[in-house]
Amino acid sequence: MAPSRKALPPVGTITRGTTGVNRLRRSDRWLVNDELVSATLRESATPLVVDLGYGAAPWTTFELAARLRTVRPDVEVVGLEIDPARVVEPRDGVRFARGGFELAGLKPTLVRAFNVLRQYPEDAVPDAWARIQSNLAPDGLLVDGTCDELGRRSAWVLLDRHRPLSLTLAWDPFTVDRPSDIAERLPKALIHRNIPGERVHTLLTAADQAWERSAAMAPYGPRIRWREAAETLRANGFPLRAYPRRMRDCVLSVPWDVVAPSGPA
Repeated sequence: MAPSRKALPPVGTITRGTTGVNRLRRSDRWLVNDELVSATLRESATPLVVDLGYGAAPWTTFELAARLRTVRPDVEVVGLEIDPARVVEPRDGVRFARGGFELAGLKPTLVRAFNVLRQYPEDAVPDAWARIQSNLAPDGLLVDGTCDELGRRSAWVLLDRHRPLSLTLAWDPFTVDRPSDIAERLPKALIHRNIPGERVHTLLTAADQAWERSAAMAPYGPRIRWREAAETLRANGFPLRAYPRRMRDCVLSVPWDVVAPSGPA
């Protein structure tokens, strides 16, 4: 499906455009392993994915397309950028167009918006989410995330057309000292909420405590230690998602209500 012919003025502002090869690999790996995301792609009659705000170069858009094709070989991927200077010619089955939160008139099955809302004020997030959600396909999903420059620390919110569904943190097991180190890369909706009294702070504090209690597993490597810490968190009442296959990354995924902000920005 080509970008809509209907001329819609792009909604949003031009961001820095920082990007890098393989920077979003952790979220890509999660997307192809998440049951809801993969099922949504498989069951869509015409799977269309939008990579919103891919930045100064489209490397991560091509990587996203390649990884999603392992789930749905006929998936169509469209990269949207609000800066017209960043829109490039089609390549490797991926199209590009100018667009913002209005999604250029498209109705995608999945939207990935990484390191986009991080550059907006916190109180702009609800309207941006709502604009994107209103343009999703009926069963569509949105991933709003943030990561560091090398992609070693990453966090994202998964939403459907109506509400946030979950928060996921994923990090390189060998370059992160403790789970709360990911706090600096929380999505914009949560990054200012890592303070006492907020749910996300409670979760990260508990994750650090579970990590410390799992120190005896350190000789077996950080992945084994994190699996032990995750079991401790579950035993303490935190509903961490359990994945059927072991992940290369350390991953912490919880329902949104576990971390939802206590009030408006």
